[in-house]
Amino acid sequence: MDVVVLTVDQDESRTGLDQVPTALDALRAVPCLRPFERTVGDELQGLLDDPAALPAALEPLLRSGGWNIGIGLGPVETPLPDQARAGRGEAYLAAREAVTAAKSSPWRLRVNGASPATRALESAIWLWAALLARRTERGWQVSDLVDEGLTYDQAATRLGITQSAVSQRAAAAGIAEGRRARELVEFLTGTALEGPR
Repeated sequence: MDVVVLTVDQDESRTGLDQVPTALDALRAVPCLRPFERTVGDELQGLLDDPAALPAALEPLLRSGGWNIGIGLGPVETPLPDQARAGRGEAYLAAREAVTAAKSSPWRLRVNGASPATRALESAIWLWAALLARRTERGWQVSDLVDEGLTYDQAATRLGITQSAVSQRAAAAGIAEGRRARELVEFLTGTALEGPR
């Protein structure tokens, strides 16, 4: 059974506040095979089998920053234990190697796995992370409302600004490009999990 293991380690946790509870709260809505939980210290881990779950998990982590993110793709031993941290298999080893390598990598994120799609997936996530990093708080306001299903007109009413101002914020925030990036990450995750045919 091929899955995605996310191992996420808080960066510079010894000098800052513990951000794991906030991250776990943000990840609670992500559909997981085994939900995210603290493993040890400032680290958390989750097990995913739905390609759409990876971008859903990554976006809040990339948005908040301050994380070393290791993504491992591959098989795990079955039957699965009740908790993500108790699992074993190649995907876990790949995630551990990835989170270690992430500490000196672009956007503090690495993807590791045997699939030929792994490098393409990592590249897509790095490009998406670059787009999200330039997004301002105003851009995130519009993005959040659009993600709730609001039109630009409705978002303008909610924010008390003109529809033109919403459109400008959306363009500056790269909302259309961000949606495409999420779709691409989902597609490449599915490709990597399926493996060669």
